[in-house]
Amino acid sequence: MIQVYTGEGKGKTTAALGLALRALGAGFRVLIIQFMKKGDYSEIKALKKFNNLEIKQFGSHKFIDKSKIKKEDFERAEKGLAYAIKKIKNKKYNLVILDEINVALDFGLIKKDRLIKFLKNNSLSTEIVLTGRNAHDKIIKLADLVTIMNKNKHYFDQGLKARKGIEY
Repeated sequence: MIQVYTGEGKGKTTAALGLALRALGAGFRVLIIQFMKKGDYSEIKALKKFNNLEIKQFGSHKFIDKSKIKKEDFERAEKGLAYAIKKIKNKKYNLVILDEINVALDFGLIKKDRLIKFLKNNSLSTEIVLTGRNAHDKIIKLADLVTIMNKNKHYFDQGLKARKGIEY
């Protein structure tokens, strides 16, 4: 199945990581590819303790401004997509999470048609989760499950900063 976790609310990556934890507990092999993040965040530190898990990051250590995208941002995202396609095709993993791939698509860092063609034309034996805001309509239509996280209220709006162990 193809799952999409999108929307403006908090919890898209958190939900995907919860699914990864469940899959790992069942003895599944899990691959997490992060498109917009790079760093040793708290969840990465915890997940690295599992043997049947691989994590690859193709993002930047810095926030990518949509209006100031650099050549390196395109290159990293394209490498991430190529890596994901290769790993999904080899059918080694039961679950592959493409974290923030919807944002990479929205920013134009990867080619939407390439991803959609791959997802459509493969008889997937792998559960695939695509996370991130602004999921493209074609991705939503293609997915078997779509969860849209809505923000009704968020403490960031009152100026609270991201907190270790809660947001990262």
